[in-house]
Amino acid sequence: MNKASLLATWDMMRLRHGIALRLIESLPADKLDANPIPNMRTPKQLVVHTYQFLRMAPTGVLAGTLTNGPDEAATVAGIQTRDQLLAFARQAWAEADAAVAKITDAQLAASVPTPWGEPYPGAVILGFVPDEFLHHRGQLYAFARALGVDPVVMMWDFEHNAPEFQKKAPAAS
Repeated sequence: MNKASLLATWDMMRLRHGIALRLIESLPADKLDANPIPNMRTPKQLVVHTYQFLRMAPTGVLAGTLTNGPDEAATVAGIQTRDQLLAFARQAWAEADAAVAKITDAQLAASVPTPWGEPYPGAVILGFVPDEFLHHRGQLYAFARALGVDPVVMMWDFEHNAPEFQKKAPAAS
């Protein structure tokens, strides 16, 4: 992965993030701490987990070391409303997006220490982001359905994203 391929991947993440925001908005405000699927996270815990990694990977690659970041349980406890949860997701996206804009080809190639005990090239770490995001966004769809949200936002309905998260016009050649 080089900077050009990272930006193309990140543009797709921007579209996916826009849909995830709409999915979070569709969650019943009084069910954020519910356990719609036994032995799994709550919707609030899942969103925090998902967006902490979304932020952690690019900011860690940019910094040259990956850390676990803020304590998830404390972050979850500090979020009381759906609006706060949305603000958390938007802020995490903004920080990740700013980091991606600054990452260089050298940082993508560099070995980055991780909390998992093994360093990985920056490109590999950033390659984890789409998989992790889609995996957890799929879980959030299942949670929404279990909470009675139907129909939920279609997974690839980019046209109804907020303008900043819609498809970009193709570049002129």
